[in-house]
Amino acid sequence: MTNDKQTRRKVEIAMEPVELYKILKFENLAASGGEAKFRIQAGHVMVNGQTENRKRRKIRHGDVIETPEAVLTIVVSEN
Repeated sequence: MTNDKQTRRKVEIAMEPVELYKILKFENLAASGGEAKFRIQAGHVMVNGQTENRKRRKIRHGDVIETPEAVLTIVVSEN
């Protein structure tokens, strides 16, 4: 799914795990939780190189989320 138009960035989370659809929503890759869930179910999201269709997939430090728009690397903030 990787292409030249994807932005790459690190996403800090305060605690883990976080549900996949919430990350898409808070990173503005979906306008709402419902849209995020639809995109996941439609197969537009990959986690660690594999298509993910579980909306509530638990995301942890080190996971990499790919969408057509972005590649997100998850890190835990050190607060």
